[in-house]
Amino acid sequence: MLRLNSALAALIVASALGVVAAQHQSRKLVTEIEREQGRMRALEVEFGQLQLEQSTWAAHARIERIARERLAMRAPATGQILAVEAPAAKNSK
Repeated sequence: MLRLNSALAALIVASALGVVAAQHQSRKLVTEIEREQGRMRALEVEFGQLQLEQSTWAAHARIERIARERLAMRAPATGQILAVEAPAAKNSK
């Protein structure tokens, strides 16, 4: 009977240690998930800021101003514009 009691006590202790280890691992993983979710939110904010910056840099008025000022570009005169039409697609049967 003593051997059975000591075997059961050893199983209980081993089981308790397993539960403690599993809870510890679970808490570590929850903490890691929360940290990564915070990082995800920060990256989403940064992405929004970068999109805003890109739209500012790519604004048509800004590009036109730079083309005029730095590259000395200008719109062509009316007589310099030539319209070219693409030929109509032929139906092959």
